[in-house]
Amino acid sequence: MTASVSKTFKEICLQIEQRHEMNFLEIGLDGNHVHFLIQGIPNHAPKKIIGAVKSITAKEIFRLHPEVKQQLWGGKFWTSGYYVNTVGQYANEDVIRKYLQNQGKSDYEMLHSGQLKLF
Repeated sequence: MTASVSKTFKEICLQIEQRHEMNFLEIGLDGNHVHFLIQGIPNHAPKKIIGAVKSITAKEIFRLHPEVKQQLWGGKFWTSGYYVNTVGQYANEDVIRKYLQNQGKSDYEMLHSGQLKLF
């Protein structure tokens, strides 16, 4: 992602946060993929949260940066796969945050870091 697209991507995520009951604790780039640490309310399944984020970010990036679609394999912003972990018995926020920052072979670029909120 270019710096301009990265900035737009972060802004879109923070707009999602305003409209939906979720909080982006961290947004980071690692090579050709994105890592999120998202706080959601218990009655929103992780699949629903990821679906909303992927759908809205793709539509808005393509609308605001139409050149991106032409640079992508098959013109798709996201692949169908994703990995989700939740805070609970085996992981807390710090463990998951460190996991995100230690992924991939390229340098991790943090676009956003936030704090837990009460909804």
